[in-house]
Amino acid sequence: MAAEFIIIFFVLVGLFAVVDIPGGPIPVLLVLTVVVAFYFRRTSGFDRRDLWRASALRPALPSILGLWAVAAIVAVGAVWAFDREHLFDLPRHNPGLWVLIVIAYPVVSVYPQELLFRAFLLHRYAPLFRSGRVAAGASAVAFGFAHILFGNVLAVALTLVGGWLFARRYQQTRSLFVVCVEHALYGLLIFTVGLGRYFYHGTQFGS
Repeated sequence: MAAEFIIIFFVLVGLFAVVDIPGGPIPVLLVLTVVVAFYFRRTSGFDRRDLWRASALRPALPSILGLWAVAAIVAVGAVWAFDREHLFDLPRHNPGLWVLIVIAYPVVSVYPQELLFRAFLLHRYAPLFRSGRVAAGASAVAFGFAHILFGNVLAVALTLVGGWLFARRYQQTRSLFVVCVEHALYGLLIFTVGLGRYFYHGTQFGS
């Protein structure tokens, strides 16, 4: 099982980052979503209510929004201080693409990622880890490593932190829906404030 974990989340991801596959990561994520969904239909010992459980959102919302507000202030301040010309780059220069991302990103990117890196990873490989914190750390490292395909340290560093936050949130709420809401908030913040070019597999945004 340890070998399987390393092969899936590190060896294959590393190969994907090296090989230039047309279409970027989204088509692969969608295929993996189908595979993981089939896995959960066939596996035992997993509560499928964890894949949604919308009732968990309300009690978690104050914590989610509080942390997000702090992150938003820091992000805006950092871009303004160090890369001012790109502040709010995407909504200013390409509002159509920004609106498309706001609509599509939570569905075609966030949910597949959370299904793979939180629900599947934390359930399938639970026997490998001694505690919930160790499992969350493994999820965070795998999630951060997956972002090497964007070719910059910032994407890896931010997703390493985000991976820990999302894993712990999933463990606390047992709700993939709650984690997807939180993940989407941070992702859309990144694309809005001017950091989207570090997380985009393609041409850079703006001028």
